[in-house]
Amino acid sequence: MQPADKSNLLRSEAELHLEKARKDKAARTKDVGSPIEITGKALAIEVRENVAWIAENTTVVRKLDLETGKTLQLFKGHTAPVTSLAFVDRQPGSGRADLLITGSWDKTIKVWDVETKELISSTPAHSDFVKALLVIPSLRLLVSSGSDKIVRFWDLSTVADGQPLTSVGSLTDHTRPVESLDARATSESAAVLYTADTMGVIKVWDVKKDAETPPRWQSTLVEELKHHRTRVNDIVHGNGQLWTASTDETVQLVPHPAPTPGANTPATKPPSPIQHPTAVKALLPLALTPLAEPYLLTGAGDVIRVFDVSSPEAPELLAEVDAHWHDVTALRLWMRRSAVEGEPGKVRVEPWVVSASLDGTIRRWRLNELLQPPPPLPKKVEEEKPQPEPATEVSGMTEEEERELAELMDDD
Repeated sequence: MQPADKSNLLRSEAELHLEKARKDKAARTKDVGSPIEITGKALAIEVRENVAWIAENTTVVRKLDLETGKTLQLFKGHTAPVTSLAFVDRQPGSGRADLLITGSWDKTIKVWDVETKELISSTPAHSDFVKALLVIPSLRLLVSSGSDKIVRFWDLSTVADGQPLTSVGSLTDHTRPVESLDARATSESAAVLYTADTMGVIKVWDVKKDAETPPRWQSTLVEELKHHRTRVNDIVHGNGQLWTASTDETVQLVPHPAPTPGANTPATKPPSPIQHPTAVKALLPLALTPLAEPYLLTGAGDVIRVFDVSSPEAPELLAEVDAHWHDVTALRLWMRRSAVEGEPGKVRVEPWVVSASLDGTIRRWRLNELLQPPPPLPKKVEEEKPQPEPATEVSGMTEEEERELAELMDDD
């Protein structure tokens, strides 16, 4: 007789415990954050005015009214989960962001008209999952990255012509899937590009358009940053600050470009990592938004944390909010615009935060309430009268399917 596989038994017990904990928390948090339930799981989200654009594991992009919670449009055409989305102006400089660009596990990049839902083009982009998309508007350049470890450049000067995008360069130096991208334009034909992979390596590139016909984008590796031990899940650059979130359970801030030491400016060490109890998958540095406030929001596990980072060397934890019952995947600022009752023509603008999660909800939070949250909801005690539990498939997926999704998201 074969002996029992105790490792499988232990894993099953752990999974049952996690499933039970999630069911309990789903019941406790079912009303917090004014939740909007969606059909699938949000893998990426962008907020524009009062509308959320959501990339879902159900193969669609959902256009959602954040005021009413109603779905306005569904963009259908991908054949696998949609991982990333970005916007670009049809007419350069118009500011209309009237074209939507999406990337998917089906290895394609698609371009859509945001009003009509018309599929304008589909481009076979990578040999494995598309992981991230980044538009550099002033350069009319799209950057994509994938599980194939390659970063590719795409010309957006003819993005509305209905033809597949034209490849204008690539990077092949990463040895693991490239998960996150950010950049800053330095001229009309150059940028600094940040590419982060699942080994925790962040590469910094000088990217320049050459003078060939047709032009291509040439890249020079400037620096490698290795302050994370493993996968970088999110990266945001601005005002000389590079914020990164990692599965190594930290958020880190690196001044970049680093100040040049001089007689009156000695070399300084980067601030210490901001530790979390689990992997950090999302961050929102409000200092780099139009609010310009010295607060950092993070999503680690199913909790949103708020830090005062006015002194980056000594960040202060202000609040922890039990926000979801499954992992937070994204945090976005929503400058909510609403009519002022009794004052025709007047509009109130108020800062809110939108969180997306693998629990199948989008939640909406007043920033002031996150900064000063109410006491945590009480946990269910054994003696209380049993209440009907949420259905086993709270998320619409089995535990095995959730594990497969997580493994695919983390595929490296």
